Amino acid sequence: MPPLLTVKNITKRFGGLVALNDVSFEVKEREIVGIIGPNGAGKTTLFNVITGFYQPDAGQVIFNGVNITGYRPDQICALGLTRTFQLVKPFKDLTVFENVLIGAMLRRSKSAAVEKAENVIKDMNLERVRNVPVKNLPVAERKIVEAARALATEPKMLLLDEVAAGLNPTETSRIVETLKRVKEQGVTLCLVEHVMRFIMGISERIIVLDRGVKIAEGTPTEIAANETVIQAYLGVKYA
Repeated sequence: MPPLLTVKNITKRFGGLVALNDVSFEVKEREIVGIIGPNGAGKTTLFNVITGFYQPDAGQVIFNGVNITGYRPDQICALGLTRTFQLVKPFKDLTVFENVLIGAMLRRSKSAAVEKAENVIKDMNLERVRNVPVKNLPVAERKIVEAARALATEPKMLLLDEVAAGLNPTETSRIVETLKRVKEQGVTLCLVEHVMRFIMGISERIIVLDRGVKIAEGTPTEIAANETVIQAYLGVKYA
């Protein structure tokens, strides 16, 4: 079976800074892949290239057999590839239900979108805050709302940018259970993350970036024992 996502020789420059340098990897359908690396490694830039917010200077992004290089973010979302953001960006003055409904209306009439939004809210355990304005929710709940809005677009693949950042252990556990339910629904997941216990625990495969270059790829166990990764990012204490 061909990969769902292929990132092929992607290079992205900002003036004289090479943010991504010839980065390549694949993600299989229904896989959970983590992307780690130090600050400035190019992780969020990579997500921005994949989802059309930045155009690469070289290389291709192929999703579900379609070369989406040069597509706009809305076109990419319509194909079934969507994302969340490092700094959560829900519609803060709208309720949880209204936020999720906006996602659901990508593919459905309003009446059908209402049903879809209600189902997503139930699946994500958000019923108790259904009618609460998002600005009144804690950060952890906002992150789940943003993931719910993305899931309401009925994606084949969801990119999550630091979904566990700033959360306490209880909140992180809730995110883990949420993402496991998402995978059970057939959605492929790719996560950028700094919280090592979280990313190592949930990912089936890890890709490591350092200064815009892919320096390693493997299972969490392989990555934790990789000397190059230890020196560049994890540190001896983690190993």
